[in-house]
Formats: sequence, structure tokens, C-alpha cells
Amino acid sequence: MPDTTQAALTHLSASGEANMVDVGDKDATRREATAEGRVVMAPATLDLILAGDAKKGDVLGTARLAGIMAAKRTHELIPLCHQLLLSKVTVELAPDAALPGVVVTATARTTGPTGVEMEALTAVSVACLTVYDMTKAADRGMRIEGVRLLAKSGGRSGDFRAGDAA
Repeated sequence: MPDTTQAALTHLSASGEANMVDVGDKDATRREATAEGRVVMAPATLDLILAGDAKKGDVLGTARLAGIMAAKRTHELIPLCHQLLLSKVTVELAPDAALPGVVVTATARTTGPTGVEMEALTAVSVACLTVYDMTKAADRGMRIEGVRLLAKSGGRSGDFRAGDAA
């Protein structure tokens, strides 16, 4: 189980106040993070998306763009996040009939003094929300679930892969 004491929380001062972490003395290294999430829906809703018949238009294409745009604006959405110069953001939406629904995967890259986990997670979250928004008229019972970090590389804390032993 990860340590969640105040000492381990870098965004808290010694007195417990929220503050922005100073990354000025950290080395600029290549950093990458990948996140995933799912939108679970009725089979008929997935069929609607795949047929291109959603009233609001191209669901998967619009969600892809929304995710990319969101990653670029993470610092405006999440308090205390640093503004990063992203070198690459990819958002993939894979229809999954077994779910049924859409699996969203996002990867963000930069070279800098801090990681891009929040950018990847924000991209996934907003892409999932966009799928929901564009198809909610057909299926208000959809669920967004499983949003998580899959992997990250670079930086002082090293690499992380979901499912690796702690």
C-alpha cells in the first residue's frame, strides 16, 4: 500500500497548505505517460457510434480531438499543475463489443523537469466525457470507469507500470 502521509504529498507544505512544487532544480529529461479509461454503454449505443449515426456527428474523431486539446490545457484545469511544452499527445479510441463500449488510451510526452501523468489522465477523462456527451441522448446509463495511469517513464522517481509489484 502506498504511503499517503503528509510527508509523502509533495503539493503540501510542512504546515499542510497546498503549494506548487518547485521543479526549477530538476533535470529536464524525456518523460512519457500512458493512461486509459472506458465508456461502458448499451450495445445499441456502440452500434450507433460505429455506424456514424450519432446526431452530434463523428463521436470517436471528436473525442480524440477533445482529449488532445484537454491534455494541452491540463495546467488550466488542475490546480498546481505546471504548464508543460508537450512534444506529443496521442488519443486512441477502440470500440469493444465485449465491453460493450469504447476503450480510450492516451499517451503524453515531453522533455522537461516534471512528468506528464496528469496530461495523459486528463486526455483520457475528457475523451470519455466527450463520448458520453455526444451519445447521451441515446443512452443516459453509460458509465465512465477504470480511468488510471498505465505507465510512466522518466524523471527521478523512475518508471512505473500498472500491475508491477510495489
